[in-house]
Amino acid sequence: MNTRDILRFLNIAEKLKCELRHSWTSTMRQESVAEHSWRLCIFSWLLKERLPEYDMDKVMKMCLFHDLGEALVGDVPSFNKNEKDEKREEDAIKKILSMLDGDLRTELEELFIEIKEQKSKEAKLFKALDKLEAVIQHNEAPIESWIPLEFELNKTYGSEEVKGIQILEELRELARKDTILKILEKEKELRDRRSVGL
Repeated sequence: MNTRDILRFLNIAEKLKCELRHSWTSTMRQESVAEHSWRLCIFSWLLKERLPEYDMDKVMKMCLFHDLGEALVGDVPSFNKNEKDEKREEDAIKKILSMLDGDLRTELEELFIEIKEQKSKEAKLFKALDKLEAVIQHNEAPIESWIPLEFELNKTYGSEEVKGIQILEELRELARKDTILKILEKEKELRDRRSVGL
């Protein structure tokens, strides 16, 4: 890649800072795709000593690049995403990767194939982390940012993907308990307000 191509690639990656996700932060600000990917990398890094049988460098790269296509096509929440949306994102990824040369291009092409096929243990771990990070983010956001379906979805989202990975099963269970507690606290608040006529 020449120096101008490096800048062009960074210009596209910058769009992930601007593209907003369905999730909200703890300060009631909508989360960007870049912020999600960044924390997903931290999440995988935190677990590398607990999961020595995984190639965590590869998992971190999956976390870093998995939403790259959204720089061109935007984010669609998983509960709304369909085959047409997935195809648009795949086409966007191909377009972005065509900017790269040689080994860099090959490395990312192989990474995206591995993510899509979901055959390797690293790809499966990445997918579980991706879903679990979203659950954790929802628990951190004010419950006022939740839409009705998330009150149940947040209790189960990613449960299948974490099966067989003990540390993720434990984290998923903690997140489920946090979700239930958050809902119960909101219900108590509403009852208390009704009891004083607010």
